[in-house]
Amino acid sequence: MPLFKLHSKFKPAGDQPEAIKKLMASLDKGNRYQTLLGVTGSGKTFTVANLITQFDRPVLVMAPNKALAAQLYREYKNFFPENSVNYFVSYYDYYQPEAYLPTSDTYIDKESMINEEIDRLRHQATSALMSRKDVIVVASVSCIYNLGVPNNYFESAVHLEIGQPMVRADLMRQLVKIQFARTPGALDRGNFRVRGDVFEIAPVADKFLYRIEIKDQKVAEISVVDALTKGIKENLKEAVIFPVKHFVSSEPQMKEALKEIKAELKDRLAYFKKKELYLEAERLERRTRYDLEMLKTLGFCHGIENYSRHLAGKLAGEAPDTLLAYFPWKDGKPDFLTIMDESHIGLPQVRGMYAGDRSRKEVLAQYGWRLPSALDNRPLKFDEFEKRVGQVVFTSATPGDFELAHSSVVADQVIRPTGLIDPPIEVRRASPEFRRNEGGTVFAPTSPKASAGHSKKTNRGQVDDIINEIGGIVERGERAIINVLTKKMAEELSEFLKQRNFAVNYLHSDVKTLERTEILNDFRQGKFSVLIGVNLLREGLDLPEVTLVAIMDADREGFLRSEESLMQTMGRAARNVSGKVILYADTITKSIKNAMKEVDRRRTVQLAYNAKHGITPETTHKAIEQFLDIPDAPDPAQNRTGKISIEPDRRGKRSVKRSRA
Repeated sequence: MPLFKLHSKFKPAGDQPEAIKKLMASLDKGNRYQTLLGVTGSGKTFTVANLITQFDRPVLVMAPNKALAAQLYREYKNFFPENSVNYFVSYYDYYQPEAYLPTSDTYIDKESMINEEIDRLRHQATSALMSRKDVIVVASVSCIYNLGVPNNYFESAVHLEIGQPMVRADLMRQLVKIQFARTPGALDRGNFRVRGDVFEIAPVADKFLYRIEIKDQKVAEISVVDALTKGIKENLKEAVIFPVKHFVSSEPQMKEALKEIKAELKDRLAYFKKKELYLEAERLERRTRYDLEMLKTLGFCHGIENYSRHLAGKLAGEAPDTLLAYFPWKDGKPDFLTIMDESHIGLPQVRGMYAGDRSRKEVLAQYGWRLPSALDNRPLKFDEFEKRVGQVVFTSATPGDFELAHSSVVADQVIRPTGLIDPPIEVRRASPEFRRNEGGTVFAPTSPKASAGHSKKTNRGQVDDIINEIGGIVERGERAIINVLTKKMAEELSEFLKQRNFAVNYLHSDVKTLERTEILNDFRQGKFSVLIGVNLLREGLDLPEVTLVAIMDADREGFLRSEESLMQTMGRAARNVSGKVILYADTITKSIKNAMKEVDRRRTVQLAYNAKHGITPETTHKAIEQFLDIPDAPDPAQNRTGKISIEPDRRGKRSVKRSRA
């Protein structure tokens, strides 16, 4: 019986059947890399969903940003409601990394604000990977960062079964050991309450409670309880309660780690004193000894991840354990499928993470703020990432050189199931004097004064023209996207248009994770008609109500106005039959020329296909839902459909092996 069951009223159409066939044949041959080159709106996610049902193994879907990850999470939840679909992104609403600036002798302590709901979802993902096989995890690049040892996470979990010998004090001790906190009051995630011989436990990954009753020194009852009503939802035969934190160690491991940290501290202090760097030595000794005391007493300290090499028992320079380590391995190889969505962005992200992280930590170690071993709390290098992802399907409308050079198969998906063709493109002058459209060159009327901060070239002509365009958009109840070059431009143009009574909002990387998804949902619902962005409005976002994409300063050659970027941004108008694109430019750059040439090629193919098959293009119809409508956890009993055992892996360590019951 297949692991995954796809729910959809649609069947593969257009180029989808051939793409599915080619990609699946390549995967069956064991090929490492394959690419799905699909135009915007061609149904790449649906194609991949069909692959998942045939591949029959756990799946990691990597997205280049949190907004797209949230959208993909919702889509896969709809496609696979009977399976475990999970969401794994950075849980920080705000994050200021620890740093030291030698030139000004300024130390910046780590500051962060953790989003509890996203943290819950991260734990839900890892616990699902530990307890079942029909798992899809939609993740950002956060999945290549240190997460703690999966074997420690699994082995530290409290396993309970009906009839299991257990006394009250032992269960309390086990829960505290995995960082649960006892409370007499309200139960939040990671807390437990004891009344007589009845325990109520709030697991870190779920919204329900476990009620455990002990009688005659045995586990007599295990129930799933509604957190609000306290009514029993289900009686279980067994339950697994995972640790509150991913960084956990056994008592012997902790003792060994403390010993190794002390030895490294001794060596580093000797180094500093030999160099007569007494301030650095004093600084390092004071901080490290405080952390050692906290680890010894509580098993945890602020910045525990900086000691992860010792806590995990790894050698210097050895790759950290990340989310990828929680996926199954078989015969010494990763036994799961990786989908890299919008790979032209995702691959460069993975390549760049290691160097940026290392340069900051080298300074901290050099000046005595951290031990050198802190450098091993890091993201994966690209070659380490390659070894840990197994077979990969890249998906993109504009795949990069790596994908095209390394893929055994490149499956084209140019024809959309809806018959939609790529939107027409107009180039209009950005400067205030002229505006060019299909009818020729005309004089542009006087424009309103530009908002402060816009470039001289940016200010009047294109802004005035955009105001004229979005006026019609609003009257027709449609949506428009305006793409600018900087976050400041997005904010100021948004304010400028609001002053002229347009319903408008902006979206960029400073907007919090869940707030981004709310903005996109409000945009689709028509709470505002114009969305202004920089880079987040390029890849993958499914916004079928958008009929206009306006790209300001399209002739500013660079990353944000490359051929690839222009193609991706223009694609946001490709899901509506009335979609069109306006490029504001005073010169036709090579990127603009190449992008328009490729769009013309696609339009020719699409129009010919529609004419041959008598297809009339239709706007994509998609229900407006919360992009990140977080459901309750899957049925807890369903989480234990697989037996779990431990076996040595190829590296001589212990890894989790799963088999179906």
